[in-house]
Amino acid sequence: MIERMFSGPFVHNIDPVIGQVGGLYLWWYGASYSLDFFGAFLWFRRQRASLGYDLGEVYDLVIMLSLGVLIGGRAVEVVFYEWSYYATHPWQIPAFWLGGMSTHGILLGAALSALLFCKRNRKSFLALADNLAVAGAFIMGIGRIGNFIDGQIAGSVTSVWWAVKFPDLDGYRHPVVLYDGIKNLLLVPLLLLIQRGNPPPGVVFGNFVLWYGFLRIFVDFYREYRTDFFGLPPGQEFNVIMTFLGIGLIAYFSKRRGEPIVHQAAGSAAPGNPKPEPKPHLWPRRAALLILLLFPLIIPSDWTQDVPNRYGKRHSGMTHSIIYPAIEQPHLGN
Repeated sequence: MIERMFSGPFVHNIDPVIGQVGGLYLWWYGASYSLDFFGAFLWFRRQRASLGYDLGEVYDLVIMLSLGVLIGGRAVEVVFYEWSYYATHPWQIPAFWLGGMSTHGILLGAALSALLFCKRNRKSFLALADNLAVAGAFIMGIGRIGNFIDGQIAGSVTSVWWAVKFPDLDGYRHPVVLYDGIKNLLLVPLLLLIQRGNPPPGVVFGNFVLWYGFLRIFVDFYREYRTDFFGLPPGQEFNVIMTFLGIGLIAYFSKRRGEPIVHQAAGSAAPGNPKPEPKPHLWPRRAALLILLLFPLIIPSDWTQDVPNRYGKRHSGMTHSIIYPAIEQPHLGN
């Protein structure tokens, strides 16, 4: 629970571990991914008529998005944040249960998987991107709650009254992950307002990229990064890139004056083909989605080397998981 001290800030006493199953720790942070993937499925199932998708395509989309999020988040974390460790332990890169996911990698993975889905299924990427931007802002806002429950991504030391004492960290700190979560949630009404103006396709997506990156620049001023990339914290570099990319996307798409995107209703007959499309086989897709909903439960939010150090005091004998007891623990970063 979060306890308020008699005359001071808040104390973080939440256990980030849900429990253990088959030698693996289950984490509240990972559970936020599971809830996000399920929420994305519900959102796109509700929006499938307006997008012109059938139910099988909704499953395919959410499966591809989930894989893109997991692979992208892990890849950027490994390469830009923890490469000094994984360069000498490359066989551990696929071991998600060791820790390490990057928010910017999650965004990149989601965007690339959405593009691949649209090319494969001959769908409008811009229509999907505009729709995904609104859902994504909400999902990422809720996902930050998982970070906070895990007690990680703490900010710099401060004396403000809302500061939080995180486990195993000195001083009271800015709850910077909640700042980012609030920022993400505030993007939802902004994007919906822009969407109501019926802008050209792609403008809503461009605004998401712009405001996500630009506002996070200020949020991350209160965050302590333990590594840098070309002299700057890697998160801030990504934020600046997203800001200029968003401006460019808005300018480019605002000038487009093409025909409005028309979607064929799911299950309707195509021109010259009087027979409706056959119903998709859903059971394999349901099984794949169920696996992707359960898999994230094993993912902790912290850096690979910190998992035993940060949580071992509360869970005696913790390394990362029982099935992986021999991982080395060198110091990383600065």
